Amino acid sequence: MSAKNLQLDENGKLQHFLSIEGLNQQIITEILDTAESFTSVADRVIKKVPILRGKTVANLFFEPSTRTRSTFELAEQRLSADILSLNVDTSATTKGESLLDTIHNLEAMQIDMFVIRHKDSGSAHFFAQHVRPGVSVLNAGDGQHEHPTQAMLDLYTIRHHKQDFTRLKIAIVGDIMHSRVARSQIHALNLLNTAEVRVIAPKTLLPVDTESLGVQLYDDLERGLRDVDVVIMLRLQKERMSSALLPSENEYFNQFGLTQERLDRANPDAIVMHPGPANRGVEIESSVMDGNQSVILQQVGFGISVRMAVMSIIVGRTGLQVSE
Repeated sequence: MSAKNLQLDENGKLQHFLSIEGLNQQIITEILDTAESFTSVADRVIKKVPILRGKTVANLFFEPSTRTRSTFELAEQRLSADILSLNVDTSATTKGESLLDTIHNLEAMQIDMFVIRHKDSGSAHFFAQHVRPGVSVLNAGDGQHEHPTQAMLDLYTIRHHKQDFTRLKIAIVGDIMHSRVARSQIHALNLLNTAEVRVIAPKTLLPVDTESLGVQLYDDLERGLRDVDVVIMLRLQKERMSSALLPSENEYFNQFGLTQERLDRANPDAIVMHPGPANRGVEIESSVMDGNQSVILQQVGFGISVRMAVMSIIVGRTGLQVSE
């Protein structure tokens, strides 16, 4: 079975969630609709539903994370799962044990689902290829490849505010080359027939295949922001780039930093997003990040509902059961 189809079973149902590429509009829409049914859980006195009761989820984060790990753990708790979060810094992998050995040892503890974040592209697919039947893998970010649940919470945020993707112009701004989020976002937005997806970045931060992904390229921020409905800013991933790619952070901000003056070139009701963590004064001005058009904190909150939705769909139960 190809990596592209590994996440679907023989009936086309989700069994792993590894990438947006290879999915279809029906699955994407099902995740968004199911997430919407879970948003009310946060308003309950007891913020739990029994969908993953009796299931054990292992969170394996081989890279630092705050938002992604926290929202996955909260999502698992609200679905009533038993949770094992592995401290990778003190795990057996630092003592020479292979990742495959780690998987099999955890499977011996009857783990039902793995949530994995790893620095190597393709790592989530590797895990999914080696778990036993009936065990699911969710990709919480793999190298520079994809970050599918982040893309889904971004889509949910956009739909919450703008509804119809077929009428939207959406700009993704910044370090496209090193962003797993951007690749997932582009695949997802195209699946939902977004009217126009723009990518705005210095040429040194664009991968060679960007245009083949079905986007409009801009290397001028002010021109690229004209008449857009959604602005998605990306973090400069300095840990993954050589200094030759950028002269300085100040020069980057002068050319590609989102200020209110530049945002005013977008539509008046445009929303501003950022997957975080944001570098204030590098890719975005503080007044914009904290301003009325920013929905960045809403993205974080929606991430819990979206991750609940993905896990519930994988185990074959949707938000229709949240009242149980």
